[in-house]
Amino acid sequence: MLSLPDEMIAVLRPFAPVFRRRVWERALVLVVGALLVPGQRTVASILRVMGLSHERHFQNYHRVLNRDQWASRALSQILLRRLLDAFVPPTTPVVVGIDEHIERRRGAKIAAKGIYRDPVRSSKAFFVKTSGLRWISLQLLVPIPWAQRTWALPFFTVLAPSERYHQQRKRRHKTITDWGRQMILQVRRWLPARALVVVADNAYSVLELLARCVRLPRPVTVVTRLRLDAALYDPAPPRRAGIRGRPRLKGKRQSPLAQRITDPQTLWEAVTVRWYGGTERAIEIATDVAVWYHGGLPPVTLRWVLMRDPEKHFETQALLCTDPTVAAPQIVEWFVLRWQLEVTFHEVRTHLGVETQRQWSDGAILRTTPALFGLFAVVALVTQQLLGDDALPVHRSAWYPKGAPTFAETLAFVRQHLWQARISALSLGESDMVEIPRVLYEHLTSTLACAA
Repeated sequence: MLSLPDEMIAVLRPFAPVFRRRVWERALVLVVGALLVPGQRTVASILRVMGLSHERHFQNYHRVLNRDQWASRALSQILLRRLLDAFVPPTTPVVVGIDEHIERRRGAKIAAKGIYRDPVRSSKAFFVKTSGLRWISLQLLVPIPWAQRTWALPFFTVLAPSERYHQQRKRRHKTITDWGRQMILQVRRWLPARALVVVADNAYSVLELLARCVRLPRPVTVVTRLRLDAALYDPAPPRRAGIRGRPRLKGKRQSPLAQRITDPQTLWEAVTVRWYGGTERAIEIATDVAVWYHGGLPPVTLRWVLMRDPEKHFETQALLCTDPTVAAPQIVEWFVLRWQLEVTFHEVRTHLGVETQRQWSDGAILRTTPALFGLFAVVALVTQQLLGDDALPVHRSAWYPKGAPTFAETLAFVRQHLWQARISALSLGESDMVEIPRVLYEHLTSTLACAA
């Protein structure tokens, strides 16, 4: 029987009803092994680190991913509720970010792969293409008390197959905005009574998506970039009595945002907002309420925000919020949180082995990468259980002073508790015991826990 710390059992127990008993026992081995193993996150590597190199029925662990019956979406719902209970008070809006991640994968049997722009290796002046799988991830943006900053915790990740994949199967291709709309609606169904804010980049600045979120019985607030040449209008004037015909959808055309940037009559307000890295920064903003309208598409009433840097370190940008009552500084601070998604993508590649798995069957591909993303959030939950009100210890060295703990230290903290639980559960005879100094033992476990 697998021995785990009580705190980790408390975190993982709510997921057990999704699995049959035997499948759950094997799934636990895969979860713990994926946390402990350095390097590639393959089933073979996991079995080795868990001491199951001589397991004759190793194929049963592969079947957890490619054949056994369990629902990833049900796990996502449970994980989201656990994260809200741990980090988000009931009266606080739930802020989530949505973005895509390209998992670089090759192989003739990986059917859903496509050719995409590599966001890690590309820049504004240099375009790099790569073969891989495109994932859309929803991540909870929440301040972590012991990390002293906001983290993006993945809880719902979906594969968006390439256009060629759908053409070969004669299916209608779903764009990333189609997937994003369905994922947002799913979260709204999971949280019907909570205030929900979605932060996205300009790929989701699409009228159909924004209109669908606004027209829900409990609207979802969307914060994203806005094109500087977007067709913005004044809100429609009140309908006068006795006027026949369809009500007006918009009022007078507003000046383009690109023109407002250089217009001397634009009113700029100096504000101080929470910026990247948890710092504060002074910027200037201009804002107003408008209707974004395009012929044949539903109009959306929004608040637009122009923000510029008095020191001219970044270009003037435009943001939108589908809730016109939200203050402009709050819109900027919500949008700034979106950068944490990029940090999480880097961490799961570096420390949780995304892109190192080798499954090629459709079922295993659909489950493995979302599970590795979800492990990032599980590590945060386990750490919260282990620490309580205490602070997470930070590994410092003479040449690298650190302030706040990183995810690497958080993962090492969880690994140390897992190794201690495994070692204490061993019942070895006296002839099998090897005595070593405690200083050396702690050094070995610390080094093993920090291995990438």
